[in-house]
Amino acid sequence: MAQSTGPEPTLKQGFAAGTTIAAGILLLVVGALSILQGISAVASDDLLVVGYDYVYKMNTTGWGWIHIVLGIIEIVVAIGLLRGTTWGRVAALVLAALSIVENFLWIPYYPAWSLLIIALDVVVIWAISTYKPVTV
Repeated sequence: MAQSTGPEPTLKQGFAAGTTIAAGILLLVVGALSILQGISAVASDDLLVVGYDYVYKMNTTGWGWIHIVLGIIEIVVAIGLLRGTTWGRVAALVLAALSIVENFLWIPYYPAWSLLIIALDVVVIWAISTYKPVTV
């Protein structure tokens, strides 16, 4: 008779574990793209044009630096998340929430891109929140 070593992971937990790994990879990619997007905004701030009635007025150079800093932090946190650290999970949740706010404010500049990143951040939050590692 075989002994059980602990609770068997459910299909939901297996899916959440796989999604958490994907979330770490997505966070890594989003961080790299955020850095590139920030460099683009800093290097040529006259490239991006927004309507005159935009409530959150900020120079695109300022937005660019926000993207660069957040992108660097996202890459570091993604590495922690992929290594399975607790601080990586907590920081990834916080950064995904910050990224949602950042991209909501960035909608007038790149609407489709911002909505895509918001959707990906929601998936990241779901995956990290749902996954409970099975201890053996």
